[in-house]
Amino acid sequence: MKETLPSILLVEDDYMDVINVERELRKLNINLPLHVARNGQEALDLLKSEQALPSVVMLDINMPKMNGLELLAKIRNDAELEHLNVFITTTSMEECDRTEAADLSVSGYIEKPLTFDTFGDRSSSRIDSFSLFLELLKLK
Repeated sequence: MKETLPSILLVEDDYMDVINVERELRKLNINLPLHVARNGQEALDLLKSEQALPSVVMLDINMPKMNGLELLAKIRNDAELEHLNVFITTTSMEECDRTEAADLSVSGYIEKPLTFDTFGDRSSSRIDSFSLFLELLKLK
């Protein structure tokens, strides 16, 4: 199995969402390497080629080539990747997306726009997802 290093893989096709994640991580003084893939296939290629895996994957659902749920299924069916902590970040409010992500053992589900400083104003499931996200980055 490949070694896991403290880093984040952001799988996101929207440039503004990438900028938003970078800004929110800076606000929390999270200075880990952030690797960006623009679609599921690019992310899978990156994960398969890297010597070290990220500690956390932040994954958008709606992307070209291979969407986030398809990528999550491939991750969960790969012996070298199945242990990865994957958080879905999406604007989708579809219950079927949440159910499918849960069936694929997603680590957490975070709604966009991503604003970590407002988690205290939201539901406990979002707070729990955020707390787990920080814990997995070993910042807590």
